[in-house]
Amino acid sequence: MKTVLMVAEKPSLAQSIAKILSRGNMSSRKGLNGACSVHEYTGSFIGQSAHFKMTSVCGHVMTLDFIGKYNSWDKVDPAELFSKAPTEKKEANPKLTMVKFLQVEGRGCDCIVLWLDCDKEGENICFEVLDAVLPVMNKPRSTERTIYRAKFSSITDTDICNAMNHLGEPNRNEALSVDARQELDLRIGCAFTRFQTKYFQGKYGNLDSSLISFGPCQTPTLGFCVERHDKIQSFKPETYWVLQAKVNPEKESSLILDWDRVRVFDREIAQMFLNITKMAKEAKVESVSKKEKVKQRPLALNTVEMLRVASAALGMGPQHAMQIAERLYTQGYISYPRTETTHYPENFDLKGCLRQQANNPYWAETVKALLSEGINRPRKGHDAGDHPPITPMRAATEAELGGDGWRLYEYITRHFIATVSADCKYLQTTISFSIGPERFTCIGKVVTSPDLMLHLPL
Repeated sequence: MKTVLMVAEKPSLAQSIAKILSRGNMSSRKGLNGACSVHEYTGSFIGQSAHFKMTSVCGHVMTLDFIGKYNSWDKVDPAELFSKAPTEKKEANPKLTMVKFLQVEGRGCDCIVLWLDCDKEGENICFEVLDAVLPVMNKPRSTERTIYRAKFSSITDTDICNAMNHLGEPNRNEALSVDARQELDLRIGCAFTRFQTKYFQGKYGNLDSSLISFGPCQTPTLGFCVERHDKIQSFKPETYWVLQAKVNPEKESSLILDWDRVRVFDREIAQMFLNITKMAKEAKVESVSKKEKVKQRPLALNTVEMLRVASAALGMGPQHAMQIAERLYTQGYISYPRTETTHYPENFDLKGCLRQQANNPYWAETVKALLSEGINRPRKGHDAGDHPPITPMRAATEAELGGDGWRLYEYITRHFIATVSADCKYLQTTISFSIGPERFTCIGKVVTSPDLMLHLPL
């Protein structure tokens, strides 16, 4: 019987994946580092009976740093850090003793299946795990394959079993690209941090210059924030006046009319226009125009749009929203929440995801109508080659998720349903009025496809 070691990126993912693959028939124990559990069960692997050991790491196993003598700020010229200073890999968190833990669990194993997240960072962690466990695993016979990579985008029975049945190989080139990025971050960040900290020391009395850090990504982003802050601080508001007319076509209803001049910046002129319009007793309808308009269904959801809406509409900060999204992902409610893609693959099971929502009281009627009448193909978006768009993978209730978890899940689900719905059609009516010599306008919109109420407000 083969022994197969399987490694996920987080303890919670390892437990969820093992539970699916073992159909709940597994035993669990704590690993020697106390942070990662090991879930064991028997099953079939590549046509042979096997004993499986599923465990995890806690993010990156290793980190990059300069060798000891280059960590002295006083003895090393920051310019040397760009090219001369050698680097070495160290354990990312020595307290977790992750390398020793992986070696203990990997010793005597015949094969390894890597269940790390399917992005470049995940590929890099794959090779960190392999560097730790391959020396202690059983040696393969000649050309026998022992290293496998699982590709998945959601923690559902279908996706996990499909990944297990179509195992690939880890991508070394993607892993090396992360190594290159880590080295650039280290060299640039440390060199500029040391340079600017020394440069600013003693130059400004109220500046805490004990450490002024620099990051290749963070510092330009900070520059954008400072630039926006400066614009806000230097903005000088200017007082303006508007005319707003209220007409009563019927006793119990009224219309608010918008002034065609929009605004004026001189109070005396505004008062003049007000006096002129007050002399008129009636508002005369000059024209009425009606036009059918269409609001396109949204593109499939990616991370940037999810965080934008979470901030603007749900009042959640990006970090908080991302934590909730990752929790929903590990619990199997949504697909992987870190993606730049807004285009569904041709083989994506849109109807299957839609059927999961057929019994939710908030949108069951709309979902059932789409399933019976036929869904619309989502708009063609951008395929970044990473993960499918963020999609609800199984049904949930407000009682299950509660609070912000439900609010984010509800938005993701409504957005998904909208992507396979017809475009929202509405009738826009524009009425032009004259009150004395001044012109006013009123615009109204009426949805003509009332079954598609999942689109964002007009």
